[in-house]
Amino acid sequence: MPYYTKVLQPDETVRMIGRLHWSMYVRGLIVVVLACGIAILAFSGWLPDPDWQRYTGIAAGVIGALGLLLLLAAWIRRRATEIVVTDRRVIFKRGLLTRHTVEMNVSKIETVDVEQGIGGRIWNYGTLMIRGTGAGFEPLEGVGSPIQIRNAIVAG
Repeated sequence: MPYYTKVLQPDETVRMIGRLHWSMYVRGLIVVVLACGIAILAFSGWLPDPDWQRYTGIAAGVIGALGLLLLLAAWIRRRATEIVVTDRRVIFKRGLLTRHTVEMNVSKIETVDVEQGIGGRIWNYGTLMIRGTGAGFEPLEGVGSPIQIRNAIVAG
């Protein structure tokens, strides 16, 4: 059960549910592809010495395991992060075993900034910075559809 369903007030409606973008998996995928390339090199017969083949195969296994750990960490981070915009507030929650939540009333929000690089513009992800009276959210990095989330916040 998502966190935000536990904290919604009576008559509070959800405008938008944001997620972290799939691009957070890219680093792990690159490492896994690198490991596959090294494994192909190790077992293709291009290396003349059997010791080199063995050490290269071990290196491919270690790098592949690291890539899988990076993919698992990205998956957990993506699943454990919630960004919800309601008609009254913005709710941000992260964490699986521990929980860190920040909530801000929409009436207290002064500005919502969106930063997108070239990749963010092409693949529709970016960093949201929500500033309110007296305080603000930490930058929410790697958010998918940041313009739509900003529009949902500003419309309130």
